[in-house]
Amino acid sequence: MGENNKKSVCLAYSGGLVAERASPLSISFDVGQEEDFDAAQSKAEKIGAKKCIVEDLREQFVTEFITPAIQCNAVYESVYLLGTSLARPVIARAMIEVARKEGCFAVSHGCTGKGNDQVRFELAFYALQPDIVVIAPWRDPEFYNQLPGRDALLDYAAKKGIPVSSTKAKPWSMDENLAHCSYEAGILEDPDTTPPADMWKLTIDPEKAPDKPEHFTISFHKGIPSKLEYTDNGKPKVATEAVDLFTAANAIARRNGIGRIDIVENRFVGIKSRGCYETPGLTMLRAAHIDIEGLTLDRQVRALRDQFVTFNYSRILYNGLYFSPEREFLHASILESQKNVSGTVRCIVYKGHFGVEGRSSDESKLYDAQESSMDELGGFAPSDTSGFILVNAIRLKKYGAMKKDAGESL
Repeated sequence: MGENNKKSVCLAYSGGLVAERASPLSISFDVGQEEDFDAAQSKAEKIGAKKCIVEDLREQFVTEFITPAIQCNAVYESVYLLGTSLARPVIARAMIEVARKEGCFAVSHGCTGKGNDQVRFELAFYALQPDIVVIAPWRDPEFYNQLPGRDALLDYAAKKGIPVSSTKAKPWSMDENLAHCSYEAGILEDPDTTPPADMWKLTIDPEKAPDKPEHFTISFHKGIPSKLEYTDNGKPKVATEAVDLFTAANAIARRNGIGRIDIVENRFVGIKSRGCYETPGLTMLRAAHIDIEGLTLDRQVRALRDQFVTFNYSRILYNGLYFSPEREFLHASILESQKNVSGTVRCIVYKGHFGVEGRSSDESKLYDAQESSMDELGGFAPSDTSGFILVNAIRLKKYGAMKKDAGESL
């Protein structure tokens, strides 16, 4: 493109309801969403993109971003498994790489001025290329005064003959990737409105899921899902490659109605937001990982990890601080915590519910069936517990005496 590149903008483009006023270089990234990339590319060309690029980021997404989240059981505000948060850094990194290759002076996105994604993208952009220029139309007064919301954008798209996936009958915003699909805005902005049954895209209604439970086995190596053994149409199947394994887990969860949540969350920008999420395979893999840790992870390491690493890593992901020194520090802690987390979990799913039928590990020596048994001593002398209890009771006795002297009840 030569000198023209000085005026080129790299636009993250989904083919959905986004708006740009520049003539951009359009890039679409495959992070596992069910999307017609040819149609999105054709649309981008029709509305003025100089060049359209499609890149497959699925393996990077799973191995570099989803896997560590499983290893530390990442979750935001106890329920949200961070599907969108996990995808933004891999997309941002790829955008910067394309912008450098194509000589673009700026990158642009269609994120709203009230949401988290603008923060996630832009903090990543600036970390990856400090001198990059970011164009954010939704924060431009000239833009948002003319097109203040989704209804106005829908009208504009209809007027200009631009096809979009959203409609006024179904005006909610969706973000889909291999980890999840999210829904927000439109009628969902009333937190007391029940989501329409036809909104959910990925998973079957749990009430309509098969009447027979499905059984499968997940193996972990150092906390990473390494093998999924399952049955598909009566035939035994095994998935070991990262993307194949995650795709197969998604398929099992989707047909059994696993992974739907409806929450009100606290956005990083300070606004409360209602969001509905489908996170099928990740819900199962995370739950199975938590279970195998019960067998293989030292209790003090687990306690410290849960209290410090899991909470802070999840918040870092949610707030868009992936490319930060604190994330790198916590990532090293995650790897250290998972050295001995290897084993197999036998799982069952049925009408929206995930359960564990058993677990085993050939490597971990923390669980001793004889020592734990109520039917034999197994090298453990029950009399030793008397001293253990008395030592731990010293401070509690003093506390109880103090409360008694003060005339206070426990």
